[in-house]
Amino acid sequence: MERPLLTVLLLVGLIIGCAVGSAYARARRGWNDYQTAKKSLPGARRGAWTLIRGVTVKAGVIALLLFGAVAYAAAGADEETAGPAPSQSPTQREPPHR
Repeated sequence: MERPLLTVLLLVGLIIGCAVGSAYARARRGWNDYQTAKKSLPGARRGAWTLIRGVTVKAGVIALLLFGAVAYAAAGADEETAGPAPSQSPTQREPPHR
């Protein structure tokens, strides 16, 4: 009578032990992953700011170039500063050849 009871208790303990052991292994892996991400965060943050700064500088340079081109086009459209227009030169007609 004692033998089946011990077998059942052993199986229940084995099932509970497997469940608890696998949960502990998952929690341990999660904790290790968290620690790794936490340590790499300052480097990732620094890299992100470096990329953002590079894009901002490029956008600023492009905006300044566009502003300069528009200002140059607006200032160059004034006809008074363009100087005298070229006059038409008289064309000579050649006599027809026979």
